[in-house]
Amino acid sequence: MQILKNISLKNYNTFGIDVKASSFIEINAISDLKSVVDNQSDFFILSGGSNLLLTKNIEKLVIYLNIKGIEIVKQEDNDVFIKVNAGENWHEFVLWCIDRNFGGLENMSLIPGNVGTSPIQNIGAYGVELKDSMHELEALEIATGNLVTFSNESCSFGYRNSVFKNELKGKYIITSVTFKLTRETHILNSSYGAIQSELEKEKIKNPTIKDISNAVIAIRQSKLPDPKEIGNSGSFFKNPVILKHQFRQLQHKYPEVPHYITSDTEVKVPAGWLVEQCGFKGKRFGDAGVHKKQALVLVNYDNATGQEIFELSKRIQKTVFEKFEIQLEAEVNIL
Repeated sequence: MQILKNISLKNYNTFGIDVKASSFIEINAISDLKSVVDNQSDFFILSGGSNLLLTKNIEKLVIYLNIKGIEIVKQEDNDVFIKVNAGENWHEFVLWCIDRNFGGLENMSLIPGNVGTSPIQNIGAYGVELKDSMHELEALEIATGNLVTFSNESCSFGYRNSVFKNELKGKYIITSVTFKLTRETHILNSSYGAIQSELEKEKIKNPTIKDISNAVIAIRQSKLPDPKEIGNSGSFFKNPVILKHQFRQLQHKYPEVPHYITSDTEVKVPAGWLVEQCGFKGKRFGDAGVHKKQALVLVNYDNATGQEIFELSKRIQKTVFEKFEIQLEAEVNIL
């Protein structure tokens, strides 16, 4: 292990923000992570950098978590349990599962980031969330250096939320995640979004998990920019969930508003639609902007600073609230 000084983090965050870390170390084993944590009182954990907006230099040790490894723990009946270390790329892991006909994650294909950060905000897409298939996870307790196992229930998962974003924030470092997936008889979810129409376009009547994955990839690639080509962090805002009486008022003024009923009392409204109605889709403000195909995605066209993108996000939130009286909440972590 070697601590490097004054390192640019431009290649370590999908927005491509060029800020500096005063100190930087790459970790490839849990034993090394324990050693560093035991000897450091102030540090910042960096993984895939896909759900992160850096607005300033980091004047502390940046620990780049790059622990790799995938292990089939056990198989029983129709279930398979797979333990994945934190540094594995999420999409590559999903494809690894599909190649082995392990079902449950196919709707979450092409989500950027690493496995270790996926439970923190309970990632999800096209009607499926991480909580639906996560069995348990292991995390290093920073105060003691002990590895602690968390069950699915103890993570208190919610919409893009978990215990690690709330009362346990900054107290644990997730080192591995174990998933419970299906081996043969899969429960396919093709009703959400445009998956069904994509399958019909390809003339697929009896889809496999690979067909679902390919459909999701095609949809995402048609709407979302590749971070390797243009800096972004995917969806910048959460889709707001509002009370039904508020939605009825909104629908009265905007009959075409898309929505998803989430309970007897609440309705989810696409944040991208709200942003687009406010005229931001495709707009550019210097090198910061809103993507031309998906208003939910803020982008770094070239050399935008994190602060410029953050200021654009605040401007969008203010405009949406003034127009709809709906407060957008950032999905991206802002530092």
